[in-house]
Amino acid sequence: MAGVIALVGGDEFRPGCEPMDRAILDAAGVESPVLLVIPTAAASENPSKAVDNGVSYFSKLGASASGLMVLEPADASNEELLRPIDSADVLYFTGGNPAHLLATLEGSLLLQKLKESLDRGGVLAGSSAGAMVMGSWMRFRMWVRALDLIPRVAVLPHHERSEPADVTEELSASAPQDLVVLGIDGKTGCLAGEGVRRVIGTGSVTVYHGGHWRRFGVDEGFDLGADVSSLT
Repeated sequence: MAGVIALVGGDEFRPGCEPMDRAILDAAGVESPVLLVIPTAAASENPSKAVDNGVSYFSKLGASASGLMVLEPADASNEELLRPIDSADVLYFTGGNPAHLLATLEGSLLLQKLKESLDRGGVLAGSSAGAMVMGSWMRFRMWVRALDLIPRVAVLPHHERSEPADVTEELSASAPQDLVVLGIDGKTGCLAGEGVRRVIGTGSVTVYHGGHWRRFGVDEGFDLGADVSSLT
């Protein structure tokens, strides 16, 4: 994977997210990145509003932003609808229903195009539900297999609401073996490139593995190998 995946803990497009989202745009490596807001997860929650909010927000940050209205599985295999992805620098999935997003993406042409975009060096970003589906597993009422764009990883969004000791106990009892779980606060992201992950935004990322946890703050980096194996 030559590109970058940005996992966002939620509360996208709101005041206070600007430092995080500037870092996401900077990861594209171009002056005015072409960005697509994809509201699939919000298909039943007013997706047009989600797109309008995202386009307005990212346009103010200097991106050339527009929406891509993939709402149902048929849309995710519509070659004409998906054509703008071929020239986009950043693909941004909003929050919403992770089960619907996963079902729409699995086995689709859209998923193939996401992988091709990453291979070209693009940025794939997802907030809340959008971040949850990118790991190898996700927890939505129960643990289910996700898209495996980031192997061995699961995401718990809106993590500022959680107590790490309680989460550790719950994960020890229920999570798939050897899974690395990233608890990501709202208005906070984790940039995942080759090897090291970097925390961006205003909060923190709590890393859980093997019954232990460690919190990483803004601009701190961590490696899923060395740092995870040394959790105490």
